[in-house]
Amino acid sequence: MHRLSLEELTARRGWFLGMVFQAYYLIPEIDVLDNVLMGARVAGHPDASKRERAAVLLERVGLKARAHHLPAQLSGGERQRVAVARALINRPVVLFADEPTGNLDECTGDRVVDLLLKTSAEQGTALVLVTHNEVHARKTSCQLSLKNGHLSRG
Repeated sequence: MHRLSLEELTARRGWFLGMVFQAYYLIPEIDVLDNVLMGARVAGHPDASKRERAAVLLERVGLKARAHHLPAQLSGGERQRVAVARALINRPVVLFADEPTGNLDECTGDRVVDLLLKTSAEQGTALVLVTHNEVHARKTSCQLSLKNGHLSRG
């Protein structure tokens, strides 16, 4: 890995890792479909098959009909589902979700966590979910707790 160029490292990272943040980090000037495709573009894979995959992912997250809307036209939960689709576009080996429900109401947050768990299981993607919500944490197969600088199981 230390011999790879910055571009090669970026491409590998884009293939290996998917990331969903508390803030959606969608590009406001481009539509939902192009926001999902951004992950493929960054990883150097903006081909037609990724466009088809983006459409499938948008359908899976319930946003097929919103593909050509701008992020400002979406609710917070819809924006987060776009972020989930973007994180999954390259079929990552590991999906990091850092407080993905922090900006959402309880019901929408539950749906987003369920979507993350279901989709990662279907794709065989390892999910690392960082959350303060104990209900969400209990839905995972393994829980680690960080308190006062100490890491412990469940």
